[in-house]
Amino acid sequence: VESEEGKGTRFIMKFSFPVSLENQVREKEKQNIPDITEKLEGKRILLAEDNELNAEIAETVLEETGIKVKHVEDGIQCIEELKKMPEKYYDVILMDVQMPGMNGYEAAKAIRAQKSSRPDAGEIPIYAMTANAYTEDISAALNAGMNGHIAKPVDAEKVEKTICSVLGSQSEQ
Repeated sequence: VESEEGKGTRFIMKFSFPVSLENQVREKEKQNIPDITEKLEGKRILLAEDNELNAEIAETVLEETGIKVKHVEDGIQCIEELKKMPEKYYDVILMDVQMPGMNGYEAAKAIRAQKSSRPDAGEIPIYAMTANAYTEDISAALNAGMNGHIAKPVDAEKVEKTICSVLGSQSEQ
């Protein structure tokens, strides 16, 4: 520590960390991939996304881990798809927020409102997927009955970890 009145204080600290070689990091990442794939293999996700390119990217990322994806283009189609399938058919809903017809917030509220006639409507995890990632956007998603928020552009690793976390907590119940 060096300190001089009127000039300030200077702290100098030295830390020693082991250096990880790049190939060791890659090997560690490869070891984690089977764990994620095993957890996600065969799970079903309902993807509500009106932008065809965003939908294609999300589908590709999800299907690479063995997830089965059903894509719909707006909130109305999302609700209809959920209604026609048996309870607990879908494990997670990924919902774009800005869609024509019925936006993601309205769709989430409508899904949650069905819980008296369809108990899984109150339980199914719904995650907003939107480029709007401000605190108020996250709050709006939660207030609409969604479980969380995933910012676009979609980060494959974050989506996989989020879904693994959700599905892991479901299997513990």
